Amino acid sequence: MKAVEATNVAKVGKVNWALFNPKTYATMLYLLLSLPLGIIYLTVAITGLALSIALIPVFIGIPMFFGMAKLLNGIVSFEQSLIRHILRLPVPPAAVPNYAQAEAGQNWFMRMVKGFDGELFFRNLMLVILRFITGIVFFAVMVTALALGIGFIALPVVHIILMNEMKLDILENTLFTYFHIDWTYNQQYLLSEGIGLVLFWVALRVVNGLMQVQRRIMYVDEAYLQPTPEPAPTQFHAPVQPQYEEYLEEQPTQEKLWLA
Repeated sequence: MKAVEATNVAKVGKVNWALFNPKTYATMLYLLLSLPLGIIYLTVAITGLALSIALIPVFIGIPMFFGMAKLLNGIVSFEQSLIRHILRLPVPPAAVPNYAQAEAGQNWFMRMVKGFDGELFFRNLMLVILRFITGIVFFAVMVTALALGIGFIALPVVHIILMNEMKLDILENTLFTYFHIDWTYNQQYLLSEGIGLVLFWVALRVVNGLMQVQRRIMYVDEAYLQPTPEPAPTQFHAPVQPQYEEYLEEQPTQEKLWLA
């Protein structure tokens, strides 16, 4: 059942009609900000972990280490919620409350130690590093793909401006000249516009594909596979039944007394 729900959520998060879908342009903004955000995340993580390890001999490094674990978990949760908001995914169900929490009377250090999950910590650290790598790669891929499409679309305008202002003909030595194809500027403009629109549409599809890859890297759909919290069982009180059985047991005795 959970797998079916996760599949339905995955279908909801996919983008159709990329050119007219606001999710596409929100994704573009997200990928543009991914480069500086990835640098900030990695810098904070490496600096915090290095300081916490270096300060372990003076004891302050131990609580700092557990604090960094909480911070890494917050960074990953923030990225997951950001992707859900961009793709307009439903709010995931709340996690099952852990009743094995720290008991009353324990100090803050013991509660911090018991709340630490080593597997989750290393996973979050790897996700922050991957977030930095994908931020660089996805930014470069998106900018290159969009630049090709926009470049071909803007070629006629740039050519006209350069011809009028600087007497510079950038279409003088092109493939048309090399293959001796005698096309007018207007025909070359139309071809450039057509190629540019196709490349721009492909670039938008690439952008949405990068977001789907980022969604899988950051385990966004993992929350939909978590068990939902079960409602607390209501305490049903047994209905008060009349003492009918006792009455039946006493009935023959009373009949005997009446007959006597």
